[in-house]
Amino acid sequence: MKYLLGIDFGGGASKATLLSETGEVCAENIIEYPTYYPKSGWAEQDPDDWYAAVCANVKDILEKSCISSHDIAAAALDAATHTAVLMDGGFNVLRPAIYWTDSRSIEQVKRLKNNGLIFEQTLHIPDTIWTLPQLMWICDNEPEVWSGTKRLMFAKDYVRHRLTGDYVTDYIEAEGSMLFDCNKMEWSDELCELAGIDKAVLPEVVKPASVAGHVTKKAASETGLCEGMPIICGTTDTVMEIFASGSVSKGQMTVKLATAGRICVVTDRPYPNRHLVNYSHTIDGLWYPGTATKSCAASYRWYRDTFGGVYKELDAEAETTAPGADGLMFHPYLNGELTPYADPLLCGSFTGIRAGHTKAHFSRAVMEGVALSLLDCKTELEKIGIPHDNRASIIGGGGKSPLWRQITSDVLGIRLVTKKHSDSSFGSAMLAGIAAGIFDGFEKAVSFCNKTVSETMPNYENHKKYLEMFKRYKKVHDALAPIYDGEWQL
Repeated sequence: MKYLLGIDFGGGASKATLLSETGEVCAENIIEYPTYYPKSGWAEQDPDDWYAAVCANVKDILEKSCISSHDIAAAALDAATHTAVLMDGGFNVLRPAIYWTDSRSIEQVKRLKNNGLIFEQTLHIPDTIWTLPQLMWICDNEPEVWSGTKRLMFAKDYVRHRLTGDYVTDYIEAEGSMLFDCNKMEWSDELCELAGIDKAVLPEVVKPASVAGHVTKKAASETGLCEGMPIICGTTDTVMEIFASGSVSKGQMTVKLATAGRICVVTDRPYPNRHLVNYSHTIDGLWYPGTATKSCAASYRWYRDTFGGVYKELDAEAETTAPGADGLMFHPYLNGELTPYADPLLCGSFTGIRAGHTKAHFSRAVMEGVALSLLDCKTELEKIGIPHDNRASIIGGGGKSPLWRQITSDVLGIRLVTKKHSDSSFGSAMLAGIAAGIFDGFEKAVSFCNKTVSETMPNYENHKKYLEMFKRYKKVHDALAPIYDGEWQL
């Protein structure tokens, strides 16, 4: 029996999934790590935390499954895009990685706003989520770090480098850097010049299913993996979730409740639009343009960590309250917002608080606020006119909550399909299986490995109520947005 290993690096944790050649998940494991917030609006992660997580994950997976690492045919990694790791010529990390939710590069974004070349080559408008303005901030504010930067990697590529010594990235990750010409599918001279970066600093670009390298002796001793085992390049977490959910054909849609929230549709071309994020699919000729809300499950995690409790208990309490949380409303703009505002200065808020509100109301309000933000996203997709199915696969950790699934289905007014497995580490394990020749292509891997376990139907009476609530949600945004200027951040 041969096995495949997929490892994801998310906003707050790394998850590993061990998949057998028969398509069964044999073991899963999660290791959490922190995101650091040294200043208001900043968000950073320590690359050493990612590598420590992969070492712990592999050892726990092997112990749980009772298999030998010699039986793992291949492994693939994935992570959130945009997260650059700056290194010197000896591949030593020079500073913590700026996470994509960081909004410190506002001034750099302002300098780039009127540069039409950026949209032409990247299909996106400048925002603090992209690597380009983040690098410009480092150049402006940390010249000693910038002058010492001789290598630049992205999160999953850094971890894979620690495993194999390779120096590559995939084209979907490259598309997320704002340094890559999506028309020519190569690093852009003009965009690199804007960042003040030499293209020689950037890694070679390969396909996600390419074998990037093999586990070194040192990495084998640190992780428990077998020396010489092939490691697949891998790609970004969202496309792996989309693949894992079964969205491999035009018109299929996903709703993501993860650190960020997204609604994506599989298409046969990109849809350049200021409100959309356009990325290639792992399947040649397909794309998955989508909308995004910055703080989705991140909002619920922040709420849990700040006010205490565990998710199941918070869910149970929230379920005792009626839709609408008795007038209490939450806007999930903890790190600014993307669709439809592209405004990094927006702040989160609870409004409509009354003396009768309890913690249960606040818990429900957080879930509903995120769902209403996703309705903002869905509304933009419909304005653009991207054809899609009238149902969606729900992906991301937040989708494991029955209550949150129902709230999201009610708010969006669509059927949500839950697959037995749909997280990105599962998708990466399938990708490793394709690269190793165990699964014969993307469509067959999905049909062989993943099954539907439930469907959540919208309550249309609740949907009508939420549509009325959405009008108030928009009014609150419109009223508060003007006050969140630069002075508010001081």
